[in-house]
Amino acid sequence: MVKLFIITLVVFVLNVPFGYWRANVPKFSAQWAVAIHLPVPVIIALRIFSGLGFAWFTYVFLVLSFFLGQKVGGSLLKKFRGDNRGVSSCLVMDLLRAF
Repeated sequence: MVKLFIITLVVFVLNVPFGYWRANVPKFSAQWAVAIHLPVPVIIALRIFSGLGFAWFTYVFLVLSFFLGQKVGGSLLKKFRGDNRGVSSCLVMDLLRAF
């Protein structure tokens, strides 16, 4: 159960910058699709190499954390825009510029 919690947290944190990127590009563009699908192979690798496997109950946690990470990333972009900061598609660079 601890392993599932850790992987769920990693999936959430991994998806925040991708959600930030996704929210800053036109919907259904190539960049939008890449921002959604690029983390998926990493998540599959995490499942395999951690020994978590593909049990049905793990999908609830990981899919939820995937979408929450994407949503939080998009919300951060909206917050940065609302603060009248210059934003790019890179969360890391925008955070470095903010501090």
